[in-house]
Amino acid sequence: MTTTDVHVRELRYFVAVAEELHFTRAAERLYVSQPALSKQVRALERQLGTELFRRGPRGVTLTEAGAALLPHARQVLAEWASGAAALDAVLAARHGTLTVGMSTSPGRGGLLPAIRSRFTAAHPDAVVRLRQMSWEDPTAGLANGTSDLAYVWLPLPGADRYAWTVVAEEPRLVALPDTHPLASRPEVDFADLADEPFLALPPEAGVLRDFWLALDERRALGGPAAGPPRVGAEIAGTEETYEALVAGLGICFVATGNAPLITLGGVTTRPVRGLSPSRYALAWRREDAGRALVRGYAEACRRVAGRE
Repeated sequence: MTTTDVHVRELRYFVAVAEELHFTRAAERLYVSQPALSKQVRALERQLGTELFRRGPRGVTLTEAGAALLPHARQVLAEWASGAAALDAVLAARHGTLTVGMSTSPGRGGLLPAIRSRFTAAHPDAVVRLRQMSWEDPTAGLANGTSDLAYVWLPLPGADRYAWTVVAEEPRLVALPDTHPLASRPEVDFADLADEPFLALPPEAGVLRDFWLALDERRALGGPAAGPPRVGAEIAGTEETYEALVAGLGICFVATGNAPLITLGGVTTRPVRGLSPSRYALAWRREDAGRALVRGYAEACRRVAGRE
């Protein structure tokens, strides 16, 4: 006998009859006519070279061959259903929309256009939408589900929920008004900044607010400088930061790649000794790591950023 040309439809018909042990009920379950169902089952039996059912006045029963085939037929149908679902997911992903949040623009030498170009080459039918988020949400939409991926600053609140790839690791500079006494120095010691009023992210930013206030470095200083920083104002965006700096409300730390956003006039930046670098990353929820578009965008980012 040969089984090489058995179709999924024929196996589905066989399983339905085997489970119902009644051709009419099986036909109703499959939404086909009873004669058509009987014809297909007969064709399958001829192809296999053996009867699968005994048809008698008391009803239908499985033959020994039918009973042997049944669990394998069910397995084939289950595997086919899984394969079809996987295919549907891929096709849906091709035509899907990916929302990418960001707290500040990636900039950095055309990084964003390069990632988009690589991603769309692999997923030409996908749509990428960029969303600018307030600094009140350090996850840039990941936490509340409004973003599929996001460009964020590390550390992230609830970090165990997310995976990420680092896009850039950059020194933190101090931004201060041109008229500030420390602006004339080519480089500044962190200890010299401890008593200055600082611009702070909103309290909702949690551990990220602490990072940009350099709380770890303050603790390392010890003594009075290890106390909490003076907060001159809270800022939730680039424009607010620039205006607060020009108004002399405080100073702040800024990543090297973002310095051009706030040094527009009246503001300068200086390197800081004794300060750890910042890390800018593309992040996504761990539960979404298997989604084709999320995986594809992260892959494009890793390749462009040279992380592979």
